[in-house]
Amino acid sequence: MKVKVSPRFEKNYKKLPKEVKERAKQRELIFRENPFDSRLKTHKLSGRDKECWAFSVDYSYRIKFIFLNDEEILFLDIGTHEIYR
Repeated sequence: MKVKVSPRFEKNYKKLPKEVKERAKQRELIFRENPFDSRLKTHKLSGRDKECWAFSVDYSYRIKFIFLNDEEILFLDIGTHEIYR
C-alpha cells in the first residue's frame, strides 16, 4: 500500500508532540499491512467527510484519509477530533 500525504497533513504532523509522532509512525506500519486492522479502529466518516475514512493513532489522535485507488491512499490530516470540523 502506497501512502501519500497532503500539505495539511505535513503541517499538522510537524506540530505534534514527539510521542504522538512516534505512535503515528507505529500505526502507519500496521496500516500499510492492513488498513482495517482492528487495532486501528478504522471507520468511514459521514456528513461533509462522507468520502473520507479515519483511523486511531491513540485515544485522542486520528488520521483522516481517502483511498485514491486500490494501491494508493492519501493522508489528509492528523490531529484530535478537531480535524473533523
